[in-house]
Amino acid sequence: MRKIITLILCFITLSASLFAQSMSDEQVIQYVKQAQMAGKSQNQMAIELRNKGVTPQQVERIKKKYEASQSDANENKSAALISRNRTKENTGVLNPRISNEEDEDEEDVDDIASFFNYKDSVPKIFGRDVFTNKNLTFEPNINIATPSNYMLGPGDQVIIDIWGASQNTFTEKISPDGNINVKNLGPVYLNGLTVNEANAYIQRKFSSIYSGVLGGTSSKIKLTLGQIRSIQINIMGEVTVPGTYTLSAFSSVFHALYSAGGVNEIGSLRNVQVMRNGKQVAGLDVYDYILKGKFNDDIRLMDGDVIIVPPYDCLVNISGNVKRPMFYEMKSSESAATLLHYAGGFTGDAYNKTIRLMRKSGRERQIYNVDDKDFGSFKLADGDSVVVGAVLDRFENKLEIKGAVYREGLYELSDAVHSVKTLIEKAEGITGDAFLNRAELRRQHEDLTFEIIPIDLKGLLKGETADIPLQKNDMLYIPSIHDLQEAGVFIIHGEVARPGIYPYAKNTKLEDLVIQAGGLMESASTVRVDIARRIKDPKSMKVSRDIGQSFSFSLKDGLVVDGTPGFVLEPFDEVYVRRSPGYQVQQNVKVTGEVVFGGRHAVTQKNERLSDLVRKAGGLTPEAYPLGARLLRRMSDEEIARQQKTLQIAKNGTEKDSIDINKLEVDSVYQVGIQLEKALAAPGSDYDLVVREGDELIIPQYVNTVKINGTVMFPNTVPFVKGKRLSHYIDQAGGYGQRANKRKAYVVYMNGTVAQLKGGSSKYIQPGCEIVVPTKPDKKGMSLGEIIGLSSSIASLGAIVATLLTLTK
Repeated sequence: MRKIITLILCFITLSASLFAQSMSDEQVIQYVKQAQMAGKSQNQMAIELRNKGVTPQQVERIKKKYEASQSDANENKSAALISRNRTKENTGVLNPRISNEEDEDEEDVDDIASFFNYKDSVPKIFGRDVFTNKNLTFEPNINIATPSNYMLGPGDQVIIDIWGASQNTFTEKISPDGNINVKNLGPVYLNGLTVNEANAYIQRKFSSIYSGVLGGTSSKIKLTLGQIRSIQINIMGEVTVPGTYTLSAFSSVFHALYSAGGVNEIGSLRNVQVMRNGKQVAGLDVYDYILKGKFNDDIRLMDGDVIIVPPYDCLVNISGNVKRPMFYEMKSSESAATLLHYAGGFTGDAYNKTIRLMRKSGRERQIYNVDDKDFGSFKLADGDSVVVGAVLDRFENKLEIKGAVYREGLYELSDAVHSVKTLIEKAEGITGDAFLNRAELRRQHEDLTFEIIPIDLKGLLKGETADIPLQKNDMLYIPSIHDLQEAGVFIIHGEVARPGIYPYAKNTKLEDLVIQAGGLMESASTVRVDIARRIKDPKSMKVSRDIGQSFSFSLKDGLVVDGTPGFVLEPFDEVYVRRSPGYQVQQNVKVTGEVVFGGRHAVTQKNERLSDLVRKAGGLTPEAYPLGARLLRRMSDEEIARQQKTLQIAKNGTEKDSIDINKLEVDSVYQVGIQLEKALAAPGSDYDLVVREGDELIIPQYVNTVKINGTVMFPNTVPFVKGKRLSHYIDQAGGYGQRANKRKAYVVYMNGTVAQLKGGSSKYIQPGCEIVVPTKPDKKGMSLGEIIGLSSSIASLGAIVATLLTLTK
């Protein structure tokens, strides 16, 4: 089994491009077994597996199965080796069975691996793959009319039909002696006759028993071919699998070469020889078929024919800018022009005046530059390497025009376009924004340096200055007036629909810019719109104390009603549409729990307080517990920014000094500690907090329990007993835990406030509160990593000491 899997693995390197799977994994393995028993070579088996459609994916799958079984095989092999060694120790003789099997396996693997050692560096030679293509088998077609020149032989089945005055049919197979046996006639010798000759012969023979056959007046007779015989041919020389092959009598030379796996790495495609009775009857050139479709020399084979594939005569490589760069087999009489023809000719970007050839024959390497006039006469030699270069990356007649013209781009230097004026006309003229006082002509000289030539474009177009002739690679640039000055913009801020940046346009007024920005928002102030303007004085010789100008306007129905009449905006003006101080958006707060009218309520005045909110909600219900009331507040933008800044500072601090990051990552809604009963008792006092947008006041019912949590034996919730101290509630939780920090116990009230339980007094404990007992902090000790590092250092130190002691002995 190991041999079979190894052979299939080696087959991966041979089958580089395979087709649809036609055999199962088990069928592949069984085939290899049978082929080995039949004495087939490994190479022949690989070719036949390829022709049967075994794919690389299938081989990879078998490989994985093999690798999975290798672990078990290795264990068995190790056990066998142990047994082998023990046998040697006990008897002094190796176990012969184990030794022979291992040696045999190793030899088989080495033989197969070396046999299939196909190198990746084997060049791709034009035409070699024609006999390895599964879809191009050249298999003969047996469903055709019998060729009249087909030569009959032993094994052919002939059908003799008689009709007319006599009706009869004979079906006979030609015997090894070359005869067919006909009743009442005896043996009829047909071997070596063509179908036409056989028809004439049997007419003469059958005329003795059937009247009128020769004249064709009363009876007619015809011989046709039934089943075709098989022939044996020998394929010798440089083919992948040379040997004797049994083929159909209709087979041609191409089909025989396909059956042998095609030519090998040194086989010739240009001089395939067919020998018959010791004489050459055909010389086949595969390139004639590939490039011209010629089948003239692909003759039908006969029994005993010998096909000889000699080594190639001349192998030449062509690379570069040709359509089919690869290796080509050349005949000694063929030239560089023929090679270019085989390679499909030049590509569009090839330099076709000269090709470069490197030759390895002789004493040293040689280089030839073959001009186009010598392509047809320059003969090639084996090992030649031809390179076709590309055209130069430059132009011999290029002109370019850019800037303020209607058609920028590249133009050819010609009789029609040879000067600045004609180039502008070719580009359909200058645009209206062209700057005519000065254009630039950028010229490249022969030494690859550049020169800028100024042009008075206005005078040139009017004919007042002479036109300038152009040279190749000249580039004409006509600037636009907009290119010579900074592009201006308007900026509008504040209460408009689309605040932002808008392009500058002449005679734009404030009302125009407001319209472009989508108009005023509902919150916009119409009594004051400010405009900020830059100070620009390009001729100034001193620094000014003024850094800007400001203008204010009033608007009504989108028009300026107060300010400079006809005020026009200038480039880079900034407009500020203010928010009206008399514009206020509704603000809502929420009251839930034990109030008469719970839900959302609008804040109607600034500085509204908790007492005002309870009054709007209709007051407290009899079941309300104001001591437990709490206020939830949404963080403002300022508070969110402050929290993010605090987190950033904490994260940037050192590990030793930084605070716990997890404690800072709070929600965007937080709880505010309030005392509602004091706020209601003294409205407007400091206890009566000012509410803001998004606040939620929660007033619960009376809760008569106390929760004990933290480092206690059993966290619990127990009834509140007035006057009981801390120890009472700790006892209800089973007592303190082992690491309880008793002095740091604290209480969290329902309203969000927190107090430390000093002395365990009962005055700090209220209904609905939670008693929390914290844990004592860990004592700092050596971590596991530090202990391991210290141990490693001690071990290393010990090794150094031992080494020093050894050296000093």
